[in-house]
Amino acid sequence: MYEQFKTRITMMDHVNILTKMIAGVLLFFLVIFIHRFDVMLYMALLMFSFMLLFSGTRLKIVLPLFSVIALFSVTSSLFMIFYGDGSHTLFKWGIIHITTESLFRGLHLSLRTITVSCLGLTIAFTTQIVMIFYSLMQHLNVKPKYAYAFMAAIRMVPMMIESFFQLRNSLKMRYQMIDPKQYRGIRRLKHLIIPLMSQNIRKAHRLAVAMEKKGFKDGPRTYYYRVPFSFYDVIFIFGLIAVVAGAFLLAGILPVTGLEDVR
Repeated sequence: MYEQFKTRITMMDHVNILTKMIAGVLLFFLVIFIHRFDVMLYMALLMFSFMLLFSGTRLKIVLPLFSVIALFSVTSSLFMIFYGDGSHTLFKWGIIHITTESLFRGLHLSLRTITVSCLGLTIAFTTQIVMIFYSLMQHLNVKPKYAYAFMAAIRMVPMMIESFFQLRNSLKMRYQMIDPKQYRGIRRLKHLIIPLMSQNIRKAHRLAVAMEKKGFKDGPRTYYYRVPFSFYDVIFIFGLIAVVAGAFLLAGILPVTGLEDVR
């Protein structure tokens, strides 16, 4: 599923997941302390361009996901826009009071969310889940039994979905031969949940026994996949620094609103 959405391999695909995660956390804290509207506007635009350039994923996947995130970010700021404080009234109707200050304050909050979300989407599109746990084991000394257990659990999710569709199709055939009263309401739910639980409990038990026999325990072990830090991590860090510096530079050279503090 990961590979079918990719169109090309970019620099971000080679960056260690720990570097990406740390950079994402630092960016989150950075945008909290940025109160200049123009800086946040340019940073959101540059981070959006960064996502399109380095995600390496089809636009028909990237753009709909970004649209959903942008919609939620704007929606989450409506409370601040509609009921914020300010002296320059733009619209007032009942308890709704939109001012210039509240409008820019809400948009500023949305731009923060969009900036961090663009980096998050880029990381999601350029990271394989398996490599996350390998990196945690190799660099943060996470116990293999926990990491491999999580990997096995994630691998079982598609199997559970496939089992659900198979069971649903088989029940459709069975329902054609029995009284509709036997599968209405809560009974239909029971026909799905109970078999799915029993099937997946058996699968999980067999998987646990197989992992125990193959030696998935604590202690030193070798790895088929190596997830090292490389020169790509340095390029990625300097790329993010360039995005932040470019936002401040553009806000000084080409100001859009000139608002220095939207708090």
